[in-house]
Amino acid sequence: MTPPVVSIVARSGTGKTTLLEKLIAELKGRGYRVGAIKHDAHSFSIDHEGKDSWRLTQAGAETMLITSPAKVAMVKMNRAGEEPELGETIARYCRDLDIVLTEGFKRSTMPKIEVHRQECQQALLCRGEEFDPHLFAVAADTDLQLDVPVFDLNDAPGICDLIVARFLT
Repeated sequence: MTPPVVSIVARSGTGKTTLLEKLIAELKGRGYRVGAIKHDAHSFSIDHEGKDSWRLTQAGAETMLITSPAKVAMVKMNRAGEEPELGETIARYCRDLDIVLTEGFKRSTMPKIEVHRQECQQALLCRGEEFDPHLFAVAADTDLQLDVPVFDLNDAPGICDLIVARFLT
């Protein structure tokens, strides 16, 4: 897939977003153009009632964009029950990036790094009851013996070294 995608997965409250922030900053510092996609199983809203953008989507606009000199934001309505495949979303909106990091998508077939905090869970998602062959590393706050590399949860440079070696060289 172009660009390559790495999904950061874990149970809620484990530190996925914190690790993603560190990985994005580290990759940006190395000169890569990085995208991020967060999966939300619920119906989120970035619009706020009463704002012009909200009014336009309420009026029936299926795609609504806000542009400024600094950024572009888009609200694109999906048909009921028809969330696009992750690969389709990346192909459509992320072609200009070097890599995309996602948060969530634990059931996808994208390469995964699992975040593990001993206080939050005992069993890993990808090496617990189910074996996910797409797991290629774990970031943990405890020593684990696994069939994939295990990094300290705070070792963003080391994790990025693995990401660069595997997906960006």
